[in-house]
Amino acid sequence: MPERPSKRIYFDHGATTRVIPEVVEAMAPYVSEKYGNASSIHSFGREARTAVDDSRARIAALIGAGPSEIVFTSSGTESDNLAIKGVALHESRGKGHLVTTEIEHSAVLEPCAYLKSRGFEVTRLPVSKEGFVDLGDVEAAIRDDTILVSVMMANSEIGTIQPVREIGKMAHSRGALFHTDAVQAAGKMTIDVDRDNIDLLSLSSHKFHGPKGVGALYVRKGTKVEPLLHGGGHEGKLRSSTENVPGIVGFGKAAEVAQRDMPETAERMRHLRDRIIKTVPETIPDAYLNGHPTNRLVNNAHHRFDFIEGEGLVLLLDMSGIAASTGSACSTGSLEPSPVLLALGLTHEQAHGSLRVTLGRENNEEEVGYLLEVLPGIVSKLREMSPFSKDRPKCGREGGCSVQ
Repeated sequence: MPERPSKRIYFDHGATTRVIPEVVEAMAPYVSEKYGNASSIHSFGREARTAVDDSRARIAALIGAGPSEIVFTSSGTESDNLAIKGVALHESRGKGHLVTTEIEHSAVLEPCAYLKSRGFEVTRLPVSKEGFVDLGDVEAAIRDDTILVSVMMANSEIGTIQPVREIGKMAHSRGALFHTDAVQAAGKMTIDVDRDNIDLLSLSSHKFHGPKGVGALYVRKGTKVEPLLHGGGHEGKLRSSTENVPGIVGFGKAAEVAQRDMPETAERMRHLRDRIIKTVPETIPDAYLNGHPTNRLVNNAHHRFDFIEGEGLVLLLDMSGIAASTGSACSTGSLEPSPVLLALGLTHEQAHGSLRVTLGRENNEEEVGYLLEVLPGIVSKLREMSPFSKDRPKCGREGGCSVQ
């Protein structure tokens, strides 16, 4: 076993990210010194309002939007709910049709299920074994009464990047709006809401080195959305609540840094990702990549390992100083297999034996090297303990295999 590193290694950036020093520095004055309410008209309030508006412009620039089209929320989950419920309730009170996929985040699927229980119709499209939705299926699913199509830009578990530009174009051709959850994609790939035919787009600060507890929804100018919160009429009357000024300032700074550094950080993460994707199946028998080898997020490497449980793999990696995950952090506590992996056609046993490694801007070659050194031994140890491995073929050096 290689020597454990002196500090812990973090490979779970799909769950959350470290707030980087530039963001902390930008936020600090708005925690203790510039603490005004952004709705107040005195100097303290105007100071806070200016900071909120500056951050709104930075976040808009990250996705090619106008500042007035950014609505601040508390999270990506709230943004998804506001987009889906807000459009449905405004466009068609009690009836109408929505289209989504089987591998969306629960923050999309649950609002769709809620609307279905209230009389709306929902079509959930299947995906290929690599996680892609078929454009022909999308086109066939859109009806005259379809009010919204919602397809995640990049999957939160396997990293597959969907053809959102084409999907948005299809939705618009039939008079429907298009929403995409870009929580995982933002800051890692270029987004242009006009080019990509997007009407609503969800963002979350803590996925690209901003603070937790703040998100945003892009709402294209002229798009009608029913507010879910009623009160003081903040955020263009779409999200009543006193603005989280420190969080918004941090969000804006994180967006600025992500846009500034994206070419360099994306290329570095892509290189490390490809090293993991190539090496894992070469060094570990019965290891397979989930998702497409290249058309995926630059920081996402997701493998499955036959004959083991992913939870045990995560725990033993943690004991070796490495933090990773089996899938989305929002469902990690569940004992059920990932619905995303089942939708790819995997069995329950295959879905349970998966590991998601999601890289960040600060990961390096040495850290990836350590992961690749310790992972084969951990997988082997778990297989020796696993009841699933009793029927596993035993292969000798000459290539002959037998069933135990």
